[in-house]
Amino acid sequence: MHPKKTQVRESAGRRRFLKTLPAAVAAGLAPPALAQQAQQPERIGVDTLDCAEKIFGIDFPPEHDEAAVNGVNQNLGRFEQLRELDIPLDTEPAVSFKPYLPGRQPKPGATPGAVLNVTLQPPSRRASIEDLAFLPVTALAPLIQKREVSSTDLTRMYLERLKTIGARLHCVVTLTEELALRQAAAADAEIKAGKYRGPLHGIPWGAKDLFATTGIPTTFGAGPYRAQVIDYDATVVERLRDAGAVLVAKLSMGALAQGDRWFGGQTRNPWNPEQGASGSSAGPGAATAAGLVGFAIGTETRGSIISPSAVNGVVGLRPTYGRVSRHGAMALSWTMDKIGPMCRTVEDSVLVFNAIYGPDGRDDSVVDAAFTWNPDVPLAKLRIGYVAAEFQPPGEGRGGRGGGRGRGRGGLSPEEMRKRAEERVRLLNDALEVYRKAGARLEPIELPPNRLTQMLNFLLATEAAAAFDDLTRTEGINDKSLNTWPNTFRTHRFVPAVEYIRGQRARTLLMRQMDEVMSKFDAFITPTNSSSLSLTNLTGHPAVSLKAGFVGGTPVQIMVTGRLYDEATMLRVALAYERATPWHTMHPTV
Repeated sequence: MHPKKTQVRESAGRRRFLKTLPAAVAAGLAPPALAQQAQQPERIGVDTLDCAEKIFGIDFPPEHDEAAVNGVNQNLGRFEQLRELDIPLDTEPAVSFKPYLPGRQPKPGATPGAVLNVTLQPPSRRASIEDLAFLPVTALAPLIQKREVSSTDLTRMYLERLKTIGARLHCVVTLTEELALRQAAAADAEIKAGKYRGPLHGIPWGAKDLFATTGIPTTFGAGPYRAQVIDYDATVVERLRDAGAVLVAKLSMGALAQGDRWFGGQTRNPWNPEQGASGSSAGPGAATAAGLVGFAIGTETRGSIISPSAVNGVVGLRPTYGRVSRHGAMALSWTMDKIGPMCRTVEDSVLVFNAIYGPDGRDDSVVDAAFTWNPDVPLAKLRIGYVAAEFQPPGEGRGGRGGGRGRGRGGLSPEEMRKRAEERVRLLNDALEVYRKAGARLEPIELPPNRLTQMLNFLLATEAAAAFDDLTRTEGINDKSLNTWPNTFRTHRFVPAVEYIRGQRARTLLMRQMDEVMSKFDAFITPTNSSSLSLTNLTGHPAVSLKAGFVGGTPVQIMVTGRLYDEATMLRVALAYERATPWHTMHPTV
């Protein structure tokens, strides 16, 4: 950019800004002639500081502002110098978040890729390759291992479905056909030679389009990045490649990990294409549910695995924060981002998690902690809670609203909405009965009050504003695909560093409260729209969602939340429900 043009634009912008300010504030920012100041006038004056204090909700005495103004101007110069630095998007800040409290670090022993006690059962019969589209990995793996089906044939089938059904659902950003066929052929050759790598060998999968993939676009679902190609693979991509899995597509995500709208449109729900697939892991949710991939990988910062899993009716595993390396994944919130599998069954999620978890020497947030899978632990030996208030009908202790006039979501009348809400609650309570019949002794549980969680919601957006600050200060921020992000980024530019750090300290208080709750339970059960979703994303606890029935033709799901780094027990609790119900065998007609 030409220096003279920059100066003209900044001066014009400065004049427009000064016109909007009170005279006293404008004088503090004005050039020397306007401010009638002597040599080297300070750009920020006392009146400007007083104005800024009102944004932050504080009020220092005038003499304190006068003492601070010189340092504030010096800081302004440093800020401008920092903005000139070229800081790559994948650069982590020199601070870190650990979800465990002092003295509670998990015992080491991560063994990613270890052999697990998982039942692999091929289908009893099939007429064509298309009949395999909705099978879980546990059914596909023995077919490939025994060479009853080739990885190449399976990959071609999924690629064709991605081209046709995927186009209708708007869930595919980039088809990785050439890479997929190459990886599938390699898998077939290795298996033929007796070099079987395990249950994921030859299984086609899809990646949320925020994972770096060498030579393949990684668009973040956002217009400004639609041509971005990163020259390395994310750790998750590497580990699944090493397990022999076949990458068939980069799947859609809400722009910069928000919602289900991206530069290609809105990702659709395969159960009801008139509805969106929720976000931000919309593509992984829709593609897995619609039988377009064997499994997918999503990410969550505050609901982006659980929510689209619930809407699309798949098993979504959000691991403990710091379980899976984020190296090569787009950062939205460095202290909250998590990576996890989105699959058709609980045992599939066990297999995929087992392949991707554990330290990689690149992401220091990842903790060395064991994953010891035992699907046969009796439920009677586990302490399982449930949030009783969230299993009550609307209006009975849940703050529900009464009826009204007009039609609501999806064109439903208030009466129809009420009936569906009641049916949903009935299904959720039926799920609790399934657990009781399976031997679980469920206890009501109370979570920390929601007030502190709501106070801390600004932390995510503040970190996101920092992650995309360079974009915010360019014309690219005006791209229409970014939805509401531009205003969010600008708004959170006004969050003081002191308040952000205070918020992180308050987060420690929330972690202590949650630690007290979880000291009494191995896991607890809620609906997927539970208030615990934001709470546990702040504290870093793992959760898994799975189908519990259908209302109006779309899935209803329950969520099981576990203790830090104890995904194994949490998944055991989820598996007990899945084994006792038929819901995981039901798929949309696409």
